[in-house]
Amino acid sequence: MQDTDHVFDYIIIGAGTAGALLANRLSADACNKVLLIEAGRKDDYHWIHIPVGYLHCIGNPRTDWLFTTEAEAGLNGRSLRYPRGKTLGGSSSINGMIYLRGPARDYDQWAQLTGDAHWTWENSLPYFKLHEDHHKGANAVHGARGTPSPLLHDSGTDYRRVLRHHQAGGEWRVEKQRLRWDVLDAFAQAATQAGIPVTDDFNRGSNEGVGYFEVNQKAGWRWNTAKAFLRPMCYARPNFELWTSAQVAKLVVEPQAEGDAGLRCTGVQVWDGREMVTATARAEVLLCAGAVGSPQILQLSGLGPAELLQARGVQVLQDTPGVGANLQDHLQIRAVFKVKNTPTLNTQANSLWGKAKIGLEYALKRSGPMSMAPSQLGAFTRSDASQPHPNLEYHVQPLSLDAFGQPLHTFNAFTASVCNLNPTSRGTVQIKTADFKDAPAIAPNYLSTEADRKIAADSLRVTRAIVAQPALAKYQPEEYKPGTQFQSDAELAQLAGDIATTIFHPVGTTKMGRDDDPLAVVNSRLQVRGVAGLRVVDAGVMPLITSGNTNSPTLMIAEKAAQWIAEDAAR
Repeated sequence: MQDTDHVFDYIIIGAGTAGALLANRLSADACNKVLLIEAGRKDDYHWIHIPVGYLHCIGNPRTDWLFTTEAEAGLNGRSLRYPRGKTLGGSSSINGMIYLRGPARDYDQWAQLTGDAHWTWENSLPYFKLHEDHHKGANAVHGARGTPSPLLHDSGTDYRRVLRHHQAGGEWRVEKQRLRWDVLDAFAQAATQAGIPVTDDFNRGSNEGVGYFEVNQKAGWRWNTAKAFLRPMCYARPNFELWTSAQVAKLVVEPQAEGDAGLRCTGVQVWDGREMVTATARAEVLLCAGAVGSPQILQLSGLGPAELLQARGVQVLQDTPGVGANLQDHLQIRAVFKVKNTPTLNTQANSLWGKAKIGLEYALKRSGPMSMAPSQLGAFTRSDASQPHPNLEYHVQPLSLDAFGQPLHTFNAFTASVCNLNPTSRGTVQIKTADFKDAPAIAPNYLSTEADRKIAADSLRVTRAIVAQPALAKYQPEEYKPGTQFQSDAELAQLAGDIATTIFHPVGTTKMGRDDDPLAVVNSRLQVRGVAGLRVVDAGVMPLITSGNTNSPTLMIAEKAAQWIAEDAAR
C-alpha cells in the first residue's frame, strides 16, 4: 500500500455482512476492479469460528470496535456496551448466528415509506432465497444450493451476468441447532399453554409462534459472511483486492464536472497504520460500515447535519440532517429464573470435568454447548391482546449471568430475554471530534417514549404468565431477576431501565425514503441524495427496524443493491 495511486471501479468500505456479499457479486464481472477495505484484521481468530466463542469476541479489541453508548436517561443513567464486529465478516463474526428475516409487513412498510414496490415482501423474498442454502432444501420460501434462482432467468435484468457463476445455489448456510435442553422444551410447552402457537419456521412471512431458532452454522461451525462470500471465490479473482487493518478516514467528495449540479464521491482516504492512502473509484463508492460506522464516515466527510459538523470543525459540503438520525435498536429485558430438578449450563460448566465433557463433545461431534448460539429458543407474541401483530421477541437460554462477559451463576437457571420489536424511541450517532480515530457518540434514547415504557412493563408480565404455566411446574421456577416485588407499571418500567441491555441491532441512521422526506439520506436504490457515485448499503438504510434480528435482512439489502449497481453500470 505504499503507492498512493490506487484506481478501482468500485470501492467497498467495510467487509461485514453487506460488504462481503457486494464484493462477491461485483467482482464476478471480470471487467470490474474491486477494492474491499476492512478496518479490522482477518477472521483468523479461532474463537470467531466456534459458536460459543462469541463470549470471547464481544468486548475483545481483536474483533470488536468496543463502542459504548452515552449515558441513557431511559436506562437510569447507565451506559451500555455496544458490540460491533471489527474483522472480516463484521458483526456476522461475533453475532448470535440467528437466521431471521422478519415478517412480510416489515418490507411492505418499507415499500410504502419509500414509494418503491421493489421493497415489498413479495419482491424481496427472491433475494433472500438467492443466497440461502437452507437445510430443508428449496421450497416456496427457502432457497438451497443446487437450485437456480428465478432471477437468473429474468430477461429484463443485467443481474444475470453478475450471477452466471451462481448456478450451484446459495452461499448462506442455514441449519438446525445441534443441541436441546429439557428446560427449553418445557418453556416452549409453557408458551403454548399461554396461547402462543408452535412454529417450525419463523421465516415464512409471519414469525408468530414458539420454536427453536435456525442458525447460520455449517456442521457446528459459525458460518460468517467472510466464509460464505469472500473465500475462496473472491480471493481467486485477479480483479479483487482486499485491504485489512485499514480504516477509512473520510470520503473524497468533489463538485460534479462542469455543467452538472451537486457533488460526486470519487474515492476514499485510508489510514493503513503507517500513512494515509488515497484510493480512487471510477464508478462508485459503496459505504457498508454499518449503522454506526457509515454515518460517522459521512459526517467526517462533510455530509451530515450542518450544525453538528460546524461544531466539530468539519467543513460542510452538504447539509444532510438525516445522517446519524433515526437510530433504532432492540432493547432486551433479561428475566432470570432459578430452577430445580434439571441441569443447565450454569452447573454443567462450573467444573473442570464438566468443561472437559463439553469440549470433548464438540471435538468429536461438533455438538453440545460449544455449538450453542447465544439464544436457542425463540418466541414471537403480543405484549397485550390489543396489539395487531406480534410485537415481542423472546430469546430463551439454559443459563444465566449478570451480563455478557461476566461468569455464569453457580445455581441452575434459565434466562428469558424479551424485547419490543417495534420501538418508537429514536436516537442518534454523532461524531465527537473531526478525528476518524475517535468513536462517535451513540445515543439510542432507549425507553424515551411512554409507548416503549408501557410495552416494557407489559412484556415482563407476559414472561411471568408463561413461566407460571403447568409445563414448567416440575422445575419449580423462582424469579431471581428482576424479582416478584416489582408489580406496578411504574416499578416495571423503572426496573426495565435498571436491567435492560441491547441485542445490538442498530439500524436507520442513513435511512432510505421519498424525496420529500427531510431525514431520508438515500433514495430507494440506496444512492446518497445530492452525491453521485455514492451509495450506503447496510442496516443503516432501514427506515424501520425489522421485527427480528437484522443480519439476514442486511444481506437481502446488499443483494438488491448489487443488482441495481450492475444495471446502472450497463446504462
